Amino acid sequence: MRVCSLLGALVALVSLSSSTILQNGQVRETHFQETTVASISLNSTGWRTYGPNATEISYKGRWDSKHISWWAAPGIKFGFTGQDVAITFGQYTSQGVLVAYRVGGLDWQFTNVTAGSTHHFISPSTLGLGATLSNQLPLTFELRVTNWAYGIQIRAVHVNSNSRLIKLPNYSKTIEFIGDSLTSGMYATYEAFSGFGYSIGAGFGNVEFSITAYPGICLHDANCWGNPRGQTYQWFQTSDTSWRASEIYGTEPEKWEFSKHPAADIVVINLGTNDNNTANNVTSSQYLSSYLSFVEKVHTTYPNAQIVLMSLWNGFYSFGNSYAQSGAFINEIYQVYNHYKDQGFVHYFNSTGILQHNDIGPQWHPTDFGHIKIASHVMQYIRIKFGWEFGATGPEVQHETLYWNDESGY
Repeated sequence: MRVCSLLGALVALVSLSSSTILQNGQVRETHFQETTVASISLNSTGWRTYGPNATEISYKGRWDSKHISWWAAPGIKFGFTGQDVAITFGQYTSQGVLVAYRVGGLDWQFTNVTAGSTHHFISPSTLGLGATLSNQLPLTFELRVTNWAYGIQIRAVHVNSNSRLIKLPNYSKTIEFIGDSLTSGMYATYEAFSGFGYSIGAGFGNVEFSITAYPGICLHDANCWGNPRGQTYQWFQTSDTSWRASEIYGTEPEKWEFSKHPAADIVVINLGTNDNNTANNVTSSQYLSSYLSFVEKVHTTYPNAQIVLMSLWNGFYSFGNSYAQSGAFINEIYQVYNHYKDQGFVHYFNSTGILQHNDIGPQWHPTDFGHIKIASHVMQYIRIKFGWEFGATGPEVQHETLYWNDESGY
């Protein structure tokens, strides 16, 4: 992915717009909920408070020891027996970060949260359920950060004083995505929440997933578009390469303790578009050597995982009276596959032909529809190749992608 300017992302961290989404250059109407309430203390009447380390809270994606979220579309999930859920966010929560939340498999709702605030997400009137809510207890609550650079810190979770949280069991299968801005959904409508990494993981509906992807990052361990390290180093850290990570941890990030989390059964890697950009001075031999080494390290970390190497589409260019796909490091990625294929744990996914030139937006990244196309093809590949069956038979995955035409003649 060509990142216009990491400086732009850093500026956005300071002056985050909390209400505007541009759709084809025009403002899209949004319906973000106002959920802010007065602070809830341990002694607040009518509430039971759980700390961020409560075993009933399942953290999805990467979170550090301070319960700060990192990388793309991290979240939390738990069951609850009452009719109210509120969350207090800690000091390391990004200013105005947009989060998605929902009950069960109902449609996602959105709200902006910030450091030190408390938000009352679920009440008896939430989503218009009213009295029917009590007939469905216990319920499931899920929250996701929609972005790839901003994050939240969980300080406390609150429920009714006469109710409790419930630990939900993890799904038996786990998939991890390792990538850059393409996987993390940069420039998609809801960013990471609209990217193909999230769409694949959530699209299966019956798997755990983690998206270790960040815009501008290279595979090779080099400074690319302001990212000080490449994925050959950063993947082993809890935090990403964002400005806020450097503010909190400097040059000493927390190591990710793989042994304390479920091992991935499938790892999908889409890396190299940044390495391929001449601005980052990564040679093809450096890329190939780093990729070979990285696959071996991923295999050592997850010895039972199947590793899928995605080819890179790298945009389109005018060709005669049509368009042609560029591709990047085509031979190098296939060399990595050939090097490991006889060992049986490395596979090659050829993305050529899935996207057309109009599936790429003006900022060189897939449109929402482009992300959905990629996700759909990869999901079918995984289903056929590894026998994973689809389990999302109703819950919303992509938000606000329902378009239709009521005009039959024109």
